[in-house]
Amino acid sequence: MTQLKPTHRLPGKIPGGLFLAVLAAVLLIGCPGPPKPPPGSPAVETAPSLVRIDPSAYPYFSDDLDFESLELAIAQSIGYLQAIPPSREFEFGRDRYSAAHILLSLRRFQGFIRVRPSASDLQRYIRAFYRVYQSAGRDPQRDVLFTGYYEPLLNGRRSISPEYQYPIYARPDDLLTIDLRAFSEKFGGEKLIGRIQEKSVVPYHDRREIEEGGALYGKARALAWVNDPIDVFFLHVQGSGKIILEDGRVLNLGYDTSNGRPYRSVGQLLIEEGKVSREEMSMQRIRAYLNENPAEIQRVLSHNPSYIFFKVVPDGPLGSINVKLTPGRSIALDRTAFPPAALAFVETQKPLIDAQGRIMSWVACRRFTLNQDTGGAIKGPGRADLFWGSGPGAEIAAGHLKHPGKLYFLVLRPDASP
Repeated sequence: MTQLKPTHRLPGKIPGGLFLAVLAAVLLIGCPGPPKPPPGSPAVETAPSLVRIDPSAYPYFSDDLDFESLELAIAQSIGYLQAIPPSREFEFGRDRYSAAHILLSLRRFQGFIRVRPSASDLQRYIRAFYRVYQSAGRDPQRDVLFTGYYEPLLNGRRSISPEYQYPIYARPDDLLTIDLRAFSEKFGGEKLIGRIQEKSVVPYHDRREIEEGGALYGKARALAWVNDPIDVFFLHVQGSGKIILEDGRVLNLGYDTSNGRPYRSVGQLLIEEGKVSREEMSMQRIRAYLNENPAEIQRVLSHNPSYIFFKVVPDGPLGSINVKLTPGRSIALDRTAFPPAALAFVETQKPLIDAQGRIMSWVACRRFTLNQDTGGAIKGPGRADLFWGSGPGAEIAAGHLKHPGKLYFLVLRPDASP
């Protein structure tokens, strides 16, 4: 990876009036809407991401973690729901529920688990008071591919040095986030990320332009400098982390925004090139390959054009709904497919790790979780990312988890409301 120079902000900024004029011209003239179907054509209906299932098809609800951590995770989602309009609606497949109803649903469930119910009481309670929705998954069997992520811990410095020369950047001054719904409802919740170039809006710089071409020089502030470009890359993949500074202080970094470029898997690249087999692919195997082949680092990492910008947060890590994530309880899902903050139940696998950090076997993982995050690689109803926390065990679990499973959502039945 090319050494980057320390950055300083430039005093000049593009006037706000020019932004509005250019954006209006580009978006309203240069972004035509989708073609309308011919008169009389049947409406095309998108298959729902969640399907309500009959109580006879409910899974067996159990939990391999303590209820204290579940109470904590539910409390985080409650905090999010209390801060948004109570009338805001969330989609559960073909059904819609208000934020107020989801809030009540979580409070009821939280109150119930405080009595530490038995397994049989848990089944009866959910069947009596809750509707259950299953993810449509990625195939006819409704399988969901589960992966994991964690909070990495890096050593860093506030200033650049010969050893610490790889920056972790804050949001650049010239980066634009454009909410297309402000221009027309036909764009829904779509957003664009770009920059102004010669009075036009263009895509923001990709990873190669940033790391090899110094595209951020004078445009973005380095929050910290670290000594390993691979560490920087995996920090981007995880979306948050902690930096241990030279004086022992800890810098908590949270996701701020991205460059808007699509996520592309470097693991898949190495598989396709025959460098690493599909069976042995993991985050740890990618790191090992790059350490063994340092001349390959820049080429392989630049395969993923996505680039993440961070902000300093008082505590972390924070999810996409701006609440602190709970290890083992928070999941990252496609924000366009699943209701945020809602209660979910997952069935997949987890590793048993020995004292030397080796995975001895994979066993069943069944637990309640909360939808509190998202990720660039998490698209559609067939993907889920489980947050494992921090530390060596979390890194091993997150780096190796790639197993199928099932995903369900629970919501209080409307006739069970007071």
